[in-house]
Amino acid sequence: MVNPVKPSKLFTTPALLSVSLLILLLDQLTKYLCDTFLNYGQPLTIFPGFDLLLAYNSGAAFSFLSEAGGWQRWVLMAFSSLISMLILVWLIRLPKHEKISALSLCLILGGALGNLYDRVFSGYVIDFISIYYGSYRFATFNIADSAVSVGAFLMIIDIFRAGSKLSKVSDQENRQGNE
Repeated sequence: MVNPVKPSKLFTTPALLSVSLLILLLDQLTKYLCDTFLNYGQPLTIFPGFDLLLAYNSGAAFSFLSEAGGWQRWVLMAFSSLISMLILVWLIRLPKHEKISALSLCLILGGALGNLYDRVFSGYVIDFISIYYGSYRFATFNIADSAVSVGAFLMIIDIFRAGSKLSKVSDQENRQGNE
């Protein structure tokens, strides 16, 4: 009798959602600590090129819309809520063998929820990671932003991998059809 293959317990929906929850909790803990112990706008140098710098972002990525007058909070909350729900449905419906896609969606979901929490309860997102070189300072960001970025990067890699696999299958089918 053949034993059926058991799916990996690491990639069940509850396990994947726990990754999102972990990102959310880590994001909120680090934001709380920075908001409590750092002075707004005063960098704390960890090492050259890396500071902790407390900043409040009422806009979107790279402070886009931060000077819009307040309406952006509601639009960004609605957008984040909608995207989070869509990602959740996508994640639940995703075939279990698509592990990189699942992980990327969990990272994006956790990050989106972390920043959504800030918008709902504070009206702005707390940023604190500041990377710089010389006098050039990259945008200040947080754990949630990092999770979204890594998740998006993994998704792009997965798309290219899937495209490469489809191309190989197509090439094999074309060769077989020409024989």
